[in-house]
Amino acid sequence: MNPQAYPIRRNSVLLAAGLAASGGMLQVAVAVGTTTLVLVTGVKSIVGLGPAIFLSTAALAALPAGRAMDRFGRMKVISGGFVTGIVATSTVALGCHWDSTPLVVLGLALVGASSGTVILSRAAAADMYPPERRARGISLVLFGAVFGALLGPLVFVPLFGKDRLTDTDALVLPWFVASAIMVVGLAISLTVRPDPKRIGEELGYGAEGETETRAAASLATILRRPGVVPALVAAVASFSVMVSVMTLSGYIVVGHGHSTGDTFWVISVHIVGMYGLVLFVGNLIDRIGRRPALVGGLAIMGISTIFMAWIESVGAMSLSLFGLGLGWSLSYVAATSELVDHAALAERGRLVGFSDLLSGFTGATLAILGGVAYNGIGVEAVAVGATLAVALPALLIVLASRRPPRVEALEPAR
Repeated sequence: MNPQAYPIRRNSVLLAAGLAASGGMLQVAVAVGTTTLVLVTGVKSIVGLGPAIFLSTAALAALPAGRAMDRFGRMKVISGGFVTGIVATSTVALGCHWDSTPLVVLGLALVGASSGTVILSRAAAADMYPPERRARGISLVLFGAVFGALLGPLVFVPLFGKDRLTDTDALVLPWFVASAIMVVGLAISLTVRPDPKRIGEELGYGAEGETETRAAASLATILRRPGVVPALVAAVASFSVMVSVMTLSGYIVVGHGHSTGDTFWVISVHIVGMYGLVLFVGNLIDRIGRRPALVGGLAIMGISTIFMAWIESVGAMSLSLFGLGLGWSLSYVAATSELVDHAALAERGRLVGFSDLLSGFTGATLAILGGVAYNGIGVEAVAVGATLAVALPALLIVLASRRPPRVEALEPAR
């Protein structure tokens, strides 16, 4: 079949727009999720709990959502993620209005489930592109999140102004605005046709060695394939460190004496670092190869996080978070491309979902530990811990790449 007969570029743009909407919701969760929970409960020692809640539920949602995508198609599941996001943000808003801790906790949990589902759009993107252009295809969809970054300065900063948050009333409207943005995301997701998985099936864009009659292998079988574990290690390390530092950054910025509105600038710059150069990153990965990109991205992340130990200004924090996002972009797109290269069309959802499961739980753990370390020691502990968390996996990947590779075909399911 001729790829030009399918609306691949149109679908890619729509998937990117959906991620932009999800990014708007995530900005609110990252910037004020911690503050929301602290203000509602009145307990300052639970700094890392807010991020841990939605990171954990994002992880829990990822694997079943991925399996559902393999069975029912990509877009039905992604649209369900937007519906969950609408309910989630509205629930948090009501929890803030009524000072209800259970509602806020439930809402943050649903925020995670929504985010963990919608981010699987990158698997949908991978379906529509051949292996030699897969990293670029994934990056094209992820690029949509850049526009989500603009929602912080343009929409949410004016809602907060320059004042610090002192009560939950100021949080009600921003959370409802995030809900409206997710309604737009749902409408966009419903226009993606035909389903990307169907396009991949009809164009034959499966894994190398895949045949039309080969049944989907078990997850354990997939994990034994050469190249899968290093990619999984890079994906988990890059995502967990990025998201744990990002979710703590708003609290750290306020701890340096800046306003809540300033946190949106820092996070917006971070998101631009994550996605602003992603088209260039995708081309670079396709050119230099997956493994160098994995290690290089983790190295950039390590350099960026260690500098957090000595900086306090909004500008310096923004630059550090930009580098963190850029390093994540390089390693994460490479890891995703490598994972789907080793998975058949009927296996990709579960493999990417499993990656997100591990990444989310690791990120939640790091967020809790980072919150405890920040309250007990200071930002230096967060910086050093984050740097070690990306440096050690990078070293392991380098050492593993020096071993003679095993060459074997994809194994059929037993």
